[in-house]
Amino acid sequence: MTTQLLPDLTELKAQAKRLRAALETDGDFITHSEALELIARQYGCRDWNTLHAQVGNRPSEPYHMGGQWAGTYLGQPFTGVVHALKKLDDGAHYQISFDFDEAVDVVKFDSFSAYRKRVTVTMDRQGRSVQKTSDGQPYLVLTR
Repeated sequence: MTTQLLPDLTELKAQAKRLRAALETDGDFITHSEALELIARQYGCRDWNTLHAQVGNRPSEPYHMGGQWAGTYLGQPFTGVVHALKKLDDGAHYQISFDFDEAVDVVKFDSFSAYRKRVTVTMDRQGRSVQKTSDGQPYLVLTR
């Protein structure tokens, strides 16, 4: 069984502020509490209090959708965002798809290149991929 990962309260409130600001630029004015209610509905909750209770009663998650990250992929530096996210059954690992800001060359040969813009890896809570290269290094290491 997999579970939907909810951002922490700080991120949820930031989403509400961004929603409110975006609507305001279009001439639609809503209060902050109305924005919080809309965010709660986006996550399938009937209201903000329900979402707040769900988020407040669980340990914080290290990753969330849209999270900005930096690190290395196959030894090459990258920056990017979390594009897709799934917590795995063991509770200690996550399947994460990263969308890199710029494509990364994953080949070390001078005469050949292969670029990746989006990758999916299984990560632990410490920011290291479970998959390793032939020399024992994790495919992906996050540095934030």
